[in-house]
Amino acid sequence: MNADAETRAVSDADDEIRDEDGRLIQAFVDQVAAAIGANDAERVREIAGDLHESDVGDLIETLEPDDRPKLVELLGKDFDFTALTEIDETVRVQLLEELAPETVAEGVRELDSDDAVYILEDLDEEDRAKILEQIPAPERVALTRSLDYPEDSAGRRMQTEFVAAPEFWTVGHTIDYVADAENLPDTFYEIFVVDPTFKLVGSVPLDRLLRAKRSKLLSEILDDDPRTISATEDQEDAARTFERYNLVSAAVVDDADRLVGVLTVDDIVDVIEEEADEDLRALGGVTGDEEISDPVFYTARSRIPWLLINLVTAILSASVIGLFEGTIEQMVALAVLMPIVASMGGNAGTQSMTVAVRALATRDIGGHNARRLVRRETLVGLANGVVLAILIALAAGFWFQNPQLGVIIGCAMVTNLVFAGLFGILIPLTLDKLKADPAVASGVFLTTVTDTVGFFSFLGLATWWFGLGK
Repeated sequence: MNADAETRAVSDADDEIRDEDGRLIQAFVDQVAAAIGANDAERVREIAGDLHESDVGDLIETLEPDDRPKLVELLGKDFDFTALTEIDETVRVQLLEELAPETVAEGVRELDSDDAVYILEDLDEEDRAKILEQIPAPERVALTRSLDYPEDSAGRRMQTEFVAAPEFWTVGHTIDYVADAENLPDTFYEIFVVDPTFKLVGSVPLDRLLRAKRSKLLSEILDDDPRTISATEDQEDAARTFERYNLVSAAVVDDADRLVGVLTVDDIVDVIEEEADEDLRALGGVTGDEEISDPVFYTARSRIPWLLINLVTAILSASVIGLFEGTIEQMVALAVLMPIVASMGGNAGTQSMTVAVRALATRDIGGHNARRLVRRETLVGLANGVVLAILIALAAGFWFQNPQLGVIIGCAMVTNLVFAGLFGILIPLTLDKLKADPAVASGVFLTTVTDTVGFFSFLGLATWWFGLGK
């Protein structure tokens, strides 16, 4: 089958199980569930045996929890454990705990080491040990070594299958070796050249290897200064290296500069998506590892700490209102208008904060441009504050037939938006200096600032201007 025909076949199969929005068709899911309920292994393999691992992953998440392990068992050798890399952590762990260790071990052995580590790393020590015991010693040692690296490090993400050769090999020898060798990685982009102690000497991209004469030595065509990544380096920093230098793959070395693995671009795409999801959740005060499949108790427990902090800061903001209780009693319109000032300040501050958090995450902000960014966001707050102040002043003056009240809320709006722009940048920068995660903590402190400044400026100006609260 040629490439176009294969693409059409995959597309046609995808159309049969997914609707126009890309979701699995319920009728298809019901068919699989019915076959599982009837314990009909032949029918299950007929329906789901040839699916892409991504489709199998979605199918697993869609099925009822009791049907998930049955699907794996009925598919038998037709089940590709790569599908488990496509599903939520909670679903994956629950499924693995219900499968026999022998079944998991056999499936994991068929995977690239990076996928195997990804599947095993979230299990508790006891369950992981039972599975590793079923794997032959050489493979077990390689997996254990990767699992010993810190979580979210390049060592956890790397693939330990790679092609390495000594520098005295010729191009012809290397090509013949690649053609005949077994247990090579499914996909690779370069040959790593090593010395007798397995220290990295250089690398030869496959396109350069195939264009060179067979008699040439690898030492003559290698890149002797390849980009390398430390096995203990954070995966986010590794992803940034890939992005900065447009890498497709990179050697991973240990503390002694020995070659221990390789990172490929497909791993890095997963890292980028994972880190982006984590930052997005953190901006909402949600832990980075929370999934939609998590149980109620776990989700509630993970969210409550920041909600408690929000409660404390909300009480602080409310106490500012309490200082002007007499003022509000004499002019009820103030109670109607003051949430507008605080709300607009919070929204404007969130805009600045999002820019700052993103810039910190991508290392686009530092000592060289931090002052310029602070100045810019403050001036943006001033400009937007003036525009919004004019609009709210006219609206409030007309609404309550009191032009002076419009002037007061306009001045408060300008003041709060300037503070919002300023602190929307300063708070993330300060938290980053203190080694705290600005994505998680910035929102709570920013809300406190904008609420406090908004209430105090509006009610304070009104008290002074109208002589209230006496």
